[in-house]
Amino acid sequence: MNQPSKSAPVESKQELVEYIEGGCKPASHWRMGTEHEKFGYTMDDLRPLAYEGERSIRAILTALAEEFGWKPVHEDGHIIALTDDTAASITLEPGGQLELSGAILDDIHETCTEVYTHLKQVQAVSEPLEVSFLGMGFHPKWKREEMEWMPKGRYRIMREYMDKVGTLGRDMMTRTCTIQVNLDFSCEADMVNKFRTSLALQPIATALFANSPFTDGRPNGYLSYRSRVWEDTDPDRTGMLPFVFDGDMGFERYVDYMLDVPMYFVYRDGTYLDASGQSFREFLEGRLPVLPGEKPTLKDWEDHLTTAFPEVRLKRFLEMRGADGGPWRRICALPALWAGLLYHQDSLDAAWEIAAGWTMEERLQLREDAPRLGLAAEIRGRSVHDIAREVVDLAREGLTARARLNGAGDNESGFLAPLQQVIDTGQTPAERKLELYHGPWKESVDPVFFECAY
Repeated sequence: MNQPSKSAPVESKQELVEYIEGGCKPASHWRMGTEHEKFGYTMDDLRPLAYEGERSIRAILTALAEEFGWKPVHEDGHIIALTDDTAASITLEPGGQLELSGAILDDIHETCTEVYTHLKQVQAVSEPLEVSFLGMGFHPKWKREEMEWMPKGRYRIMREYMDKVGTLGRDMMTRTCTIQVNLDFSCEADMVNKFRTSLALQPIATALFANSPFTDGRPNGYLSYRSRVWEDTDPDRTGMLPFVFDGDMGFERYVDYMLDVPMYFVYRDGTYLDASGQSFREFLEGRLPVLPGEKPTLKDWEDHLTTAFPEVRLKRFLEMRGADGGPWRRICALPALWAGLLYHQDSLDAAWEIAAGWTMEERLQLREDAPRLGLAAEIRGRSVHDIAREVVDLAREGLTARARLNGAGDNESGFLAPLQQVIDTGQTPAERKLELYHGPWKESVDPVFFECAY
């Protein structure tokens, strides 16, 4: 499909539809990209990393560039990201969370090698500074006002807008971490099937990966507080997207949704222009107040697609967004779960069969219950624990059928082991930490920075 230049003005909604549709590819070309975020801190006082200073985010990024060949990206004189020749990148979330956006890879064996290499590089530059990193869904210790904001223009605009639309948006930006995986589709019908199935089952992943039971140094009453935070961030751009389950769901329907998601910004000549709350529909008509008379480019559309945060997000691929951050084995477990379910037709069909009869009200209730109750949440008289057991079994069947082998002849199903452990023990990572908190940790969260660091 021919695509217009990303710098040419977009003249119609159809061009926006065709841009997303351009992500379609045959099953033989399906790949995956995995992302994860982590909190950095100084080991002597457990403080979150500042941007500037001898032990800082800037120091970490600079050392990674100098010692491992990453290419720095700057904004207003600040190093804010790194890239490499594989199209992987290391970026900063608003509170200094360090994110690896991995390369597009063929299988989870490659993904796990990528994660291992990245974490070893980060460890190599961090240890001399007595800095370490932690994988959890929500920062366990420090308060909102103690998290320093990174010097990125889009974050300033988002921060100011967040306060107008919810109460936990700043927490989402500065105190949460996640693991995500991006997966392909072959056509519109395949996209819809994968979108519906993964969206309906996203609360199951939330429970399996629940790893954020602490806020401000104390239990917060949730197993995945990160997931709870998203419920009070911005209702215009988050949630379970009921229209995905309607009969007219397709590329155009998602474009209509995105046209109604209020904008954050437009990027021009190295500067983020504040367009918060303005309409992309008006932009398409040349009536955007911040850029009167100018129409968007496909790059503007691409940027706008990144400003919606539903549980599953559509760009030119599908992005699974329901999991808390965690240790490196769980980083590999997330793509294993979703590739096993979505990249094998029999597993995909069986997974949808689990959720097909749920009403929208039931799906929304499950989305609300899973962050608090984890495996104990229920829908239609079935526990999430029971559903998770079936879902992981289907993922294992899918990965076995994919038969992507490593040098030892093992397929990808071994990467599901951390999830199988949750199912076998009936205990989420969050519940294990709460057990330690009330026991050997003597009601302190400080040990998590030593026992659960990368």
